[in-house]
Amino acid sequence: MKKITYLITGIFLICVTANIKAQDVDSQMCTVEYNLYKGDIQSKNFVEAEKRLMNLMENCPTLSVNIYKYGVKVADDLLVKGQKEKAVKLYSKIVDTRILYFSKDLGKVYSDMVTFLRKTGYTEEEMFHHLEKAYLADPSGMSVKNIALYFGIILDLNKDTNVQKILDTYDDINESLEVKMGKYQLRLNGLLKKEESGTVLSKKEAKSKRIAVGTLKNIGIVGATLDQKIEELLTCERLIPLYRGDFEAHRSDSQWLRRSVSRMFAKECTGDLLYEELAKAYAKADPSSDSYIFLSGILEKNGKKSEALKMRKKAIDLEVDPIRKAKYLLSVAQDMARRGQKSVARKYARKAIQSNGSYGKAYLLISSLYASSANSCGDNEFAKRMVYVAALNKAKRAAAVDPSIGSVARRYIKNYQSNIPTKAMGFADGIKEGDSFDIGCWIGETVKVEMR
Repeated sequence: MKKITYLITGIFLICVTANIKAQDVDSQMCTVEYNLYKGDIQSKNFVEAEKRLMNLMENCPTLSVNIYKYGVKVADDLLVKGQKEKAVKLYSKIVDTRILYFSKDLGKVYSDMVTFLRKTGYTEEEMFHHLEKAYLADPSGMSVKNIALYFGIILDLNKDTNVQKILDTYDDINESLEVKMGKYQLRLNGLLKKEESGTVLSKKEAKSKRIAVGTLKNIGIVGATLDQKIEELLTCERLIPLYRGDFEAHRSDSQWLRRSVSRMFAKECTGDLLYEELAKAYAKADPSSDSYIFLSGILEKNGKKSEALKMRKKAIDLEVDPIRKAKYLLSVAQDMARRGQKSVARKYARKAIQSNGSYGKAYLLISSLYASSANSCGDNEFAKRMVYVAALNKAKRAAAVDPSIGSVARRYIKNYQSNIPTKAMGFADGIKEGDSFDIGCWIGETVKVEMR
């Protein structure tokens, strides 16, 4: 009996060993084929690369996601050679197989497919199915052009029948992009601090910085594009009746309430009683730092300043995420700026910067506060124009730390540069470029003299 047991065990071990060796051989063959495939791609030998691509997808589909990334180049080559139908068929197979074995980054995968299909002459209607897939998978993975295209189609399809669908899509995209922006702002924060301390970035860090800067720029472009497309819908005259009609059905829906209150705040529809009702309902449905910020604004508006201040502090103290905390601090700063409390507004904007060093919007708010004080700060023309230098410095800093608002910051910079003192003014007062200059008033900063 023991001999039989040993015999069976021996046969089993031989089979297992043989199987393992076979797997090793298969793995080695896949690796060899993959390396030859990469070589064909690099040498632009796309005919051979196509054969190896089909073999790899069939027999080694899990070896590397780069099989599919390189495969796109094969499909592009077919398209260049005029083989449109074959190119589309191959690209579709690449995407389907990739998704089966590598299910990450689907927003980008589907978005890239739309970009490819656009080159083949597909219409917007034909591409919409893939745009929808990209949007549902991850809007932040979509290209700037494809997000704009998708939103434009949604806008055209629903502007006369379903405004809420448009607003929901707008919010979904923006919230997804905000999360992505926060991630890259934190990354950029650390790298900028390292550079400013005099440390030279490694090659890996320099690449990480380039990626962060590029991503933030793209997010800024997307946001501006969406805002431009939806601007005509975002008016108090349209929003208030819409939200009034839907309020009862969403009284306990924290997401709907948050989006409604946020949009009314952003569009300065806060004078309507509905805003107060929405803010209170939001605080009840979701007692959070976010809802407390809006509630504090209501208390302030109703003259309960001490209660409003306590509510703000409570909201900010509750929040632990530095990106969200900075956002809440800036909302307070913006509210104070609207009320003409410039010094208080700057204090909160500075706190926002302390929480998120790459928060360009906070720097821009300070720059606009300074610029708005140019005529009231300084006892002569030169001193008044030096206020624009202080504003210019903040705008330049905004552009440097936050590429997502680069285009907006450049408009500020151009405006302020045209208002700084002239060299003739400096000569008349015996002041040279680079001298230190004290700006008084509520600003209280010392800046280097700049002249045009």
